[in-house]
Amino acid sequence: MEQPNKSYIYSLSEGDKTFEKKLIDIIQKEFPQEKKTYYDSITVGDYKKTAEIVHKLKHKISILGLEKSYEDAIAFENNLLDGNNKLQHKFESILTTITNYLYQL
Repeated sequence: MEQPNKSYIYSLSEGDKTFEKKLIDIIQKEFPQEKKTYYDSITVGDYKKTAEIVHKLKHKISILGLEKSYEDAIAFENNLLDGNNKLQHKFESILTTITNYLYQL
């Protein structure tokens, strides 16, 4: 599985360390709550709300350089909108990978 990285953040910041830190701080603050909202909505089978939160999370996935995982998130979001949870396990594996990465920063 691909690993999160700061490559995209570095390219956005153009060397501005303050900007890099702010962006990482935002991700570290928002990600846990969005992840909780995801699990709350998928647990009760609210696929529409789950798709909405996956939509938000996929942008963080992209910012963290997870290109393949971003594509998987798009597919999972579309599945949810079609009323099925195919790819749920794969998406949750991505969330775990990001959680572990953010914990190390």
